Amino acid sequence: MSAIGATRGENVTAAGVIALLENGRILTTPVLRAAVARLAPPMDTVASYHFGWIDQTGRPADGDGGKAVRPALALLTAEAAGAPAETGIPGAVAVELVHNFSLLHDDLIDGDEQRRHRDTVWKVHGPAQAILVGDALFALANEVLLEQGTPEAGRATRRLTTATRKLIDGQAQDITFEHLERVSVQECLDMEGNKTGSLLACAASIGAVLGGASDADADALEEYGYHLGLAFQAVDDLLGIWGDPASTGKQTWSDLRQRKKSLPVVAALAAGGPASERLGELLAADAKNPENDAFNEEEFAMRAALIEEAGGREWTSQEARRQYATAVAALDKMDMPEEINRKLVGLADFVVVREK
Repeated sequence: MSAIGATRGENVTAAGVIALLENGRILTTPVLRAAVARLAPPMDTVASYHFGWIDQTGRPADGDGGKAVRPALALLTAEAAGAPAETGIPGAVAVELVHNFSLLHDDLIDGDEQRRHRDTVWKVHGPAQAILVGDALFALANEVLLEQGTPEAGRATRRLTTATRKLIDGQAQDITFEHLERVSVQECLDMEGNKTGSLLACAASIGAVLGGASDADADALEEYGYHLGLAFQAVDDLLGIWGDPASTGKQTWSDLRQRKKSLPVVAALAAGGPASERLGELLAADAKNPENDAFNEEEFAMRAALIEEAGGREWTSQEARRQYATAVAALDKMDMPEEINRKLVGLADFVVVREK
């Protein structure tokens, strides 16, 4: 069952979107590999493991490398600006490097031991390597852009560094929220807008900037990406509680285990009623005893049921739909080829209509 149901881009087939993503992967992966190869040993090997190119022993591996949504956005929006898709490759690579910098640090901060059905970098190579390789990927991202030596590259780098700062702001907010008894829905949306929306916004505009788009057109695409990021995160929050580990690659109830104040949780707390009040009591007890991790599966299942009973699950599904609609509407602010518009809508469908 899909996370939020049918959306607008029904004239773009799922197979067409998969082909679009695969094309983005084909165009960007060689440049991404070349960038990673610049790193000093053992960081080059550690980064290659993280990207799924090698296994723990250093042998070649066929990792999925994620869905490649951000590279596809960068290439598509270069075309939206009237430039060849290849113009967006440096932007696609730079955004992927920043995204993976954040994943390396997030896995360590959150204590996640699995990503994409494999042990995380900190688990295999240690926390120090996870930190250093993450830092190196961020530096590489700026290097890849700036070495283009064009005014457009400078404009793109400013957007990337701003998005990265907001991403880090969002991560800091997320950590803070874990130790608070209550977080408002708006505070949660602001955090997720920083943590997820900012980089998708950058991915959706950076290719256009490299293709010579005006600031107004780049801003319209950035708005599309930002709200698409919020829709994506809303669905991800649903999967973080009710997702199938076989699909998500994480433990059951993963966000509940980490005491995350995700959208379903904060929406449930704001709803009022017996289930909301009981959930609030449990989270208040957690705040008073943050070191308590003696929960079993029944406890997590009970908390998930309270969130659903209080309406947190349904509210989050509706929010994903609202953010999706806002994202798609932003595309109408830019004059672009109809075919590119349809592909961007189809990509938005793929991002927010995911299997639980």
